[in-house]
Amino acid sequence: MLTLRVATRGSPLALRQAELVAGAIASAGSGAIASRIVTELVVVQTSGDLHRDRPIGAIGGQGAFATEVEQVLIEGRADVAVHSAKDLPSSAGSGELVIVAVPQRADPRDALVGRALADLGPGARVATGAPRRRAQLSWVRPDLRFEELRGNVGTRIGKVPEAGAVVMAYAALERLGLTALAAEVLETSTMLPQVGQGALAIQCRAGDGVVAEAARSIDDAASHRRLDAERAFLGQLGGGCELPVGALAVIGRSGEVELEGLIASLDGLVLLRRAMSGPDPFQVGSALAVELRDRCGGAEILSRTSGVL
Repeated sequence: MLTLRVATRGSPLALRQAELVAGAIASAGSGAIASRIVTELVVVQTSGDLHRDRPIGAIGGQGAFATEVEQVLIEGRADVAVHSAKDLPSSAGSGELVIVAVPQRADPRDALVGRALADLGPGARVATGAPRRRAQLSWVRPDLRFEELRGNVGTRIGKVPEAGAVVMAYAALERLGLTALAAEVLETSTMLPQVGQGALAIQCRAGDGVVAEAARSIDDAASHRRLDAERAFLGQLGGGCELPVGALAVIGRSGEVELEGLIASLDGLVLLRRAMSGPDPFQVGSALAVELRDRCGGAEILSRTSGVL
């Protein structure tokens, strides 16, 4: 038997995601070694989990949720790592690690818990720590007031402002069986998701062929291509979850990657949004980032933003 050690954060959502991945790999039924795999979880406490009272940008941005998990993998204390793809920096691994599989993606949209957007009164309070969410909600509702919000799903649900709402990834509610709490699932025309939202990224060490074979048994090619395009977009911009940047890729009828991207000012007064398509997800992602940054004025917005966060 092959024991596959699966590294994960210790939050309820992260554990649930790791359990889903571990179970799927163990029962995939394809590949030469699939029938003799057993899995065990290796729980890692990350900086993002330890410092829930501080903004993400102050403790390393996206890396606050991924760096320690990756280090366990690099040191050989685990064989694969399961990440929420939105928490994984575009430079993740620096060559030592590879994203070997992306399971079928869940719903990438954002949701409001508390009250729906149309039911929020003038000046209502919305809790979210994400500049991307604040900027896009400010674009459609300049009257809204925002509060900082950190913590796991349970903590966030418990901090819904009176007569207000919190913003969460709908996929998180789905995976924890809490979709009944969603007052509204925001369409992507209103709220473009964070890069990788709803997707899971499975990492292993480069060159670890046996582990890679096991993980690839649950790879969904379409979800993987979509994530590649979005991460290429973010990588070209050089940002992370601390920037008001969003992107969402889909696979069109022709099989091409169709990517929509966004750069916004922190106050939501300026919102740049463009789309691009093509067969190569990496080229599409990079090209769209260049279009928004260099030809549409995004560079100036990003330069102002970096001085504030």
